[in-house]
Parts: sequence; structure tokens; C-alpha cells
Amino acid sequence: MDPRVSELFGAAAAAQKSGGRKTAKNGSKKFKNRSARYPKASNNPPYLPPEAEEGNIEYKLKLVNPTQCRFEHLATQMKWRLQEGRGEAVYQIGVEDNGLLVGLTEEDMKASLKTLRRMAEKVGADITVLREREVDHNSDEPYRIAEVLVRKVPDDQQFLDLRVAVLGNVDSGKSTLLGVLTQGELDNGRGRARLNLFRHLHEIQTGRTSSISIEILGFDSRGGVVNYSESRTAEEICESASKMITFIDLAGHHKYLKTTIFGLTSYCPDFAMLVVSANTGIAGTTREHLGLAMALKVPIFIVVSKVDLCTKGTVERTVRQLERILKQPGCNKVPMLVSSTDDAVTAAQKFAQSPSITPIFTLSSVSGESLDLLKVFFNILPPLSDSKEQEELMQQLTEFQIDEIYTVPDVGTVVGGTLYRCVLLSSLLTVACNKMALVCNDCFSMCSGICREGEQLVVGPTDAGQFRELAVCSIQRNRSGCRVLRAGQAATLALGDFDRSLLRKGMVMVSPEMNPTICWRFEAEIVLLFHAKTFHKGFQVTVHVGNVRQTATVEALQGKDELRTGEKAGVRFKFIKHPEYLKVGAKLLFREGATKGIGQVTKLQPASQYQQQP
Repeated sequence: MDPRVSELFGAAAAAQKSGGRKTAKNGSKKFKNRSARYPKASNNPPYLPPEAEEGNIEYKLKLVNPTQCRFEHLATQMKWRLQEGRGEAVYQIGVEDNGLLVGLTEEDMKASLKTLRRMAEKVGADITVLREREVDHNSDEPYRIAEVLVRKVPDDQQFLDLRVAVLGNVDSGKSTLLGVLTQGELDNGRGRARLNLFRHLHEIQTGRTSSISIEILGFDSRGGVVNYSESRTAEEICESASKMITFIDLAGHHKYLKTTIFGLTSYCPDFAMLVVSANTGIAGTTREHLGLAMALKVPIFIVVSKVDLCTKGTVERTVRQLERILKQPGCNKVPMLVSSTDDAVTAAQKFAQSPSITPIFTLSSVSGESLDLLKVFFNILPPLSDSKEQEELMQQLTEFQIDEIYTVPDVGTVVGGTLYRCVLLSSLLTVACNKMALVCNDCFSMCSGICREGEQLVVGPTDAGQFRELAVCSIQRNRSGCRVLRAGQAATLALGDFDRSLLRKGMVMVSPEMNPTICWRFEAEIVLLFHAKTFHKGFQVTVHVGNVRQTATVEALQGKDELRTGEKAGVRFKFIKHPEYLKVGAKLLFREGATKGIGQVTKLQPASQYQQQP
């Protein structure tokens, strides 16, 4: 990670204020050249990159009346592309394998799309034409190319799933935007759309999120939003959707920063959506949230909200502020302003391919301006991991990390939650008990392997560094039972009469053959993002590693006596309360007041060989 990310924290607040005044003063001059400063997503290059053998993108010049043998080959090829894209593939019709945009006549295009539809029916998929465009051709007849999305839910999954963390300063409109997206009704300008998202009375009274809440947005196989039909409950949305966007709504106020950090490290989102209010610009925790997402290497895109409250000039100044921040050395991002459906399609594809691209949307939750562009973006946004990574995880031993523990009447102890980041995060989890249903927004994390109903696992470490045996009595996923849970999925597990008092957040449930390593002490290579004075031996910080959250003491700095903001060093930490299960290479984030740092675990000092108790 670039140490210059530290510029987004702490002392950058003063620079932010002066930068905002400068923008307001000089904005009218600079905005005239905005088109030159932003890469337009709708630019039509004369060619595409050559077709790759791997991946989910396929080029086809034409698909007109193929023979039966050729058709079977094409259907098999579509299965491969769908597998590579974990259920989604993109076909470029009218394009040669070398990327040259040739185009087809209207008649050939209709025949090719008809063949493509037959191929999709053969493999049980659906197709949606994302966009068509004309290409230059030496003919009076127009020649066009088409971009087509093919979607099929994998046989071992109920739906495709992406997780998006929602970041931004307090009062930027995060919860209101989610309410509008998931409920399909515009806000009244006073926050009515956000009321269903709040979990506590004080949140309703203040209008400020203080906890982590989960909202889902489902798309059917043709790209339509299923939330707005009769599918209003979470169970009905999950049953109707072929692709699910799970939003993790995080707190914006600085006093709830530890909750926001926990959401980013434990829930491990695939993407982050930074919401910035158009009328206030980059204020409060906006810079800090951007820095956290970048430090954790979470791809981020930006939504400028409340454009209905501002003049066009104010919106332009906010966009320029964002551009300046994104282009500074600590970020090195390329902003991409989205203003049309074609822009949204291109932005979704480029965003997943290049971590430097940062799409920017300007919209209103009251007037509904540009909301459809954001929905198109979510519908097309592909998963980050490929099928090979998924298969590798399936071969590993079962490994869970516990985030939350519940007691359900007539069922007993239940743990449930989200997938821990090796690959993906799963969707909103629920656990059903006879006629009662408990929605679990925070739960356990599955790292790898396969978990089966009735499987024997061990859970720990306890305060004494021991592991205890337990059995998985039943598995519930989206309020329906399942016998097998695979890597990349999430669910709730009933543990029967296992004593809840023996469990705590941060424990792991692993296969007995795994022989897990636990430690009191560990070493990490860190970058100090911000500290008012000097960081030295004896300093105590709260360490976040995945969903592990515990205070640790700095025992030693390698080769240095102290650290200052932006400096790197190897550090040895010691947990002060109980040992934890960690893995070398895990991302680490620590904080204490204004002090913040990021790093990676490099070495573990095992407490002892783990002890298993019945």
C-alpha cells in the first residue's frame, strides 16, 4: 500500500477545509475543461482488446444458421464462459477474435441474436441486450455490433451474490439512498425512505445510523429489479432473484468509527460505495472512509447525492473536489463520470477490470434523477473472483469465524453470518425456527471448504487456548434448509444444546484435521496512517484482523525506536485478553483515538499446540 494514503487521515482535515474554499473560488474557471479531465465512458474505440481464452467475455463475428454440430459446440463454449464468470458471460456480436469491430447488417444481427437465444435456452440461461451501436463501414447499409449479457445461476447456488459496503459522512444520504433503491419509492425530502432501515429507536429519532444494517437488491435473469414486484420479503426476493446485491449500511458519524471499521474488516465487501452530499462536499469522515477502503484494497465508486438541493454549479464544484482527491498521489485513481446508460455499462466492466477506475454518479433520492443508471451499474457489475479461485477454496478444509451468537427457542444455540474474505461475501442471512424467524445481520464467516449437516467440528480458542468439539445439527440459508454449504456461501448453523457461554466473537470453527495455530503474539509489517506524536513500544491499540477485534500492546519495533505518520516498520503485538486464531498474510488495521494504521500479518508466535476438549 502506498504510504501516501496517510494524507487522507487526521491532519488532512485542515487541508480539506482550505481545499474546499479554493474550489468554490476558482470552480467556474476549471469546470470548462471538465470533459478533457474525465475519461468519457461512452467513447467508442475502433477496436476492443483481443479475446482472451480465459474469462467470461466471448467475441463472435456472426451466428447465422449454424449446423447442429456447430451449435452443440457453441452451447458448450457458452457453458465454459458462464463457469468462468461464475454465472455471467458477456457476448460481443459483430466482433472478430482480434477485437476488430466489423459489425453486422440488421438481418444478420437478428439471426445472430436468435441463435444466441437458442444457445442460452440450451444451457438454461437468459440473455439481455445491453447495448447496440453502429460502426464505420464502407456501405450505405448500417452495420452494428451488440453487447449481450448471458446469465445463469450456477447449479450449486441459489443466486449470484455481490456485497457492497456503503460509506460516507453523516447526513450524506446513505440510508435514504438504500431505502429508495430497495423499496422502489422515492424519498419525501425528510428521510421517510430510510425509516425501515433503522434498527434502534435512537436512530429513528436522530436520523443517524449507529449500527450495521443489511439491505438486499435482487435482479432477475433479465436484469429487472424483483424488489418492486410482489416479492417484498427477504425470502421472496431471494427466491425470485438470480443476482443479489447485498448492501452493508455503515455508520457515518465519527464516534461510531469502530463499528464502521468492523463492517469493512469482518464483512469484507467486494466493493465500496462512497456517498457524498452535493451540498456539503467532502466533509467530516468522507476522507477517512475513502482512506480506509483504499487501505483495505476494496474497489470504490462514488455517488454524489442530494443534487436536487443544489444548483448545477454546486454539484460541479463537488465533483471537482472529488476529482482532485482521487488524482492525488495517495489515491492515483481515474475518475469516470457516468451520465448515460452506455456510460453505466462501460463503467461496470472497466471498474471490475481495473482498480484505478472510479465511477462517479450524480443522483437524487427525491427526484429520482439518474437512479436508473446506478441500477444498470449494479445489474452488470461482475464478481471479482473467478471459478478457479472458487474451486481451490472448495478443496480446503472447513474454516469458519464467528461474528455473532444467538439463542433461538426450541433450536438452541445458533451461529450465522457472512463469508469471511478469501473470495466473496454472501447475502443477508436468516435463521428460521418452526413458526419463528430471526434475521441475522452479523454472523459467522466461512473462509473455505465445504460444511455438511451433521459434520463434526472444533471451536476455539478459549481463554485457555483450547478447542471444543461440536456438531452442526442443521443448516439454514435464506430461511430454507440445505444439507451442504460450499465456499462462497453463507448461512446460519444450529449447534443444538452447545453451551452459548463457551462461544465468543472472533472464535473459529474448523475441521479437527486442520490443527489450527493460535497465538498471543504476532508480527506485522505496518504503515502508520496517522498519529499525532510518535508511535513507540508500550503503546496500546485496538487491532482488527478479519472479525477479530481485541486490544493489543506494541512489544517491539524492528530497527526503530519510534514511528511517525506515513512511516513503515515491522512491529510485534501481544493480545492482552485472550489468544486468537490468525493466519499469515491476513490484513490488519489498528486504531486508538486519532491513531490509525494498516498492515499485514507476517509471522505468528504459537502459544502452544492446541488442545482439544470433548
